[in-house]
Amino acid sequence: MPLHPEAEPFVAQAKQLFPDLGGEVTDAATARRLSAARGDDRPRQEVERVEDRVIPGSYGVEIPVRIYWPSTRTGLPLLVYFHGGGWVFGDLESHDGLARSLANAVEAIVISVDYRLAPEHRYPAAVEDAYSAAVWASEHAAELGGDASRLAVAGDSAGGNLAAVTCLQAQERGTPDLAFQLLIYPVTDHDFTTQSYVDSGPDCLLTKQHMMWFWDEYAPDLEVRDHPYASPLRADDLTGLPPAHVLTAGMDPLCSEGRRYAERLEEAGVPTTTQHCPGLFHGFAPDAEAMPVAAEAMREVHAVLRTALG
Repeated sequence: MPLHPEAEPFVAQAKQLFPDLGGEVTDAATARRLSAARGDDRPRQEVERVEDRVIPGSYGVEIPVRIYWPSTRTGLPLLVYFHGGGWVFGDLESHDGLARSLANAVEAIVISVDYRLAPEHRYPAAVEDAYSAAVWASEHAAELGGDASRLAVAGDSAGGNLAAVTCLQAQERGTPDLAFQLLIYPVTDHDFTTQSYVDSGPDCLLTKQHMMWFWDEYAPDLEVRDHPYASPLRADDLTGLPPAHVLTAGMDPLCSEGRRYAERLEEAGVPTTTQHCPGLFHGFAPDAEAMPVAAEAMREVHAVLRTALG
């Protein structure tokens, strides 16, 4: 299926702003500056309350987070969210609108995590920050007005990778107890030969060249990339992980690995639902409120989360 007509202007505009990673643009600072313009005019819903905090990470690291409350009710579910951006860019501002819409639609306390970025902080820095944030959310749930028994992790793209990896870490370490994982077009492997990579063309905003550059910035050591905390699809056993919802996009080189991870979860007996958006591009979620077809896709995501955390 070709790119949905509603998505065409977004992809055209994004291509003008999205850096030519690995081509003309070879440094992270320039890539961040060029990509930051995409989020400047995204719609942002009002929420009951927003607070920026700094929470403790591992080895004395401090992790900025932004917390969103949809109402004054207590005992709400909590959703720890990890933004996309290839582990190299993205921040609390780039996904502020997405976090707000999740808080309101799901009626959950959303904790958006500003994890450390590569190449200044390569793997496993982001992994450590993601896990630390989930532990902190569990330990401080009551203080935040949340219910620790309804704690979920979520993320898009590289953030989806971190959400999946956080679940692996939580299972291995026995804490925190996670109720759900939402993976939006996640990175689950470093194999650039999958069918969706082969099929990806000019309508795909994200390209093979981009992903190769991201991996080189994040985990240049090829052996490191094989570790399940970098490529969760390579985990030997996914048994016992939290229930999952995996969303894939048709115009996305990561589609195959996302679908395969969902299959692996199902094969391991993990309750898993899938959602495929054939005419949408990688990275559509933050723009969803301005694009009806994407908004509809996100409404399905919201409904799944409400049911899982209700």
